[in-house]
Amino acid sequence: MSTKPDTPLLDRVKTPADLRQFDESDLRQLADELRAETIDAVSQTGGHLGAGLGVVELTVALHYVFNTPDDRLIWDVGHQCYPHKILTGRRDRIRTLRQGGGLSGFTKRSESEYDPFGAAHSSTSISAGLGMAVARDLSGGKNNVIAVIGDGAMSAGMAYEAMNNAGSMDSRLIIILNDNDMSIAPPVGAMSAYLARLLSGGTYRSVRHIAKELARLLPRSFEERARRAEEFA
Repeated sequence: MSTKPDTPLLDRVKTPADLRQFDESDLRQLADELRAETIDAVSQTGGHLGAGLGVVELTVALHYVFNTPDDRLIWDVGHQCYPHKILTGRRDRIRTLRQGGGLSGFTKRSESEYDPFGAAHSSTSISAGLGMAVARDLSGGKNNVIAVIGDGAMSAGMAYEAMNNAGSMDSRLIIILNDNDMSIAPPVGAMSAYLARLLSGGTYRSVRHIAKELARLLPRSFEERARRAEEFA
């Protein structure tokens, strides 16, 4: 019989509002506890483990920075959403994942207000997010809309169509490219290979170095925030 991991910080999180009460210095430990909880749950139920482990820190950071559920957080496909579910009031049911009558293996609108879009199919997050952003603008809202999409899903035509439409509209939409090589299978294709070359190339590294040097010219508080964000990532 497995023993549940020791999670003193995670035990205090019922919703992301609780998470946002922590000091930034606590977030790394919280992420470690969230990772341990995810591994323990999936070891009992089965499911997409690698994809979820690849976004633990990202999930913590997104819920810490953005005011979910008012800010809409959309996970492309949704197979990486287990850490998200643990942080959004479903930890007590996380060991029912993919079981009859249990939690869905993907995001599901009827399951939680923190799941604004249900998919289980790739490459739909940007178009869904754009629709929500346009609806927000028409209703006079001010909330953020964030779409998280992986390098594999980014290679589909629907994602490019959505980016084309987003580029022609004056709606504020945040798109996060989750290029961490942690999908349900090894990433393949020209887009994945291009992103790998881009991140390891001299141009990207030079631009990153220039950005760091520019940050040193900003007030100390800005530099410290940038440094902490990089360390946590």
